[in-house]
Amino acid sequence: MLTPRFFQAVSLALVLCLTSQPGSAQSKPDDKKGPQPAQIDRNGVLTLVRSTILALQHANQTGNYTVLRDLGSPGFQQANTAARLSEVFADLRGRNFDLSGVAVLEPQLSLLPQIETNGLMHMAGSFPSVPLQVNFELLFAPDAGRWKLFGISLNLGQSGPTPPEPSPAVQPMPPKAPAKSQRLPSTKKPPQPTQP
Repeated sequence: MLTPRFFQAVSLALVLCLTSQPGSAQSKPDDKKGPQPAQIDRNGVLTLVRSTILALQHANQTGNYTVLRDLGSPGFQQANTAARLSEVFADLRGRNFDLSGVAVLEPQLSLLPQIETNGLMHMAGSFPSVPLQVNFELLFAPDAGRWKLFGISLNLGQSGPTPPEPSPAVQPMPPKAPAKSQRLPSTKKPPQPTQP
């Protein structure tokens, strides 16, 4: 379990993006109910996840969130100015945490890419790293035949499972006395010498 000491949530309000332009992220109305698996290959997923988090890393390094904003979908751009993004990610930037490791680490998806009923592609997962794990949740909107950032939630947590609490000391049992060895009488007759 992650404790507040190891867990710092940094998120860009997804609700703002979702409600800013009703219907702007929808591709086509879908009669199917519920989320559907997204038709995207592994390389496409890796490209979207890594490029998005690296864009955030570059914005944090430079303090310039214009490119991150410009890479987003129209709904993302309308809901967020570069100054607002700077405010949202001020804590992460202040902690000077380097996110560039996502370029070489393999993400572990906890939510496979799926198309929500509003047409957005949704995915979530983590990059297990040391000393902190990078957890992410991303939304992408279709725009001119490409997926563009619509929402991002990023938090840092403790990497890997925490070790169990040490158990109370167990008193050693006194050693047992060695068992006496008893020789059982043999039931075999000794071999008889043979005469020539």
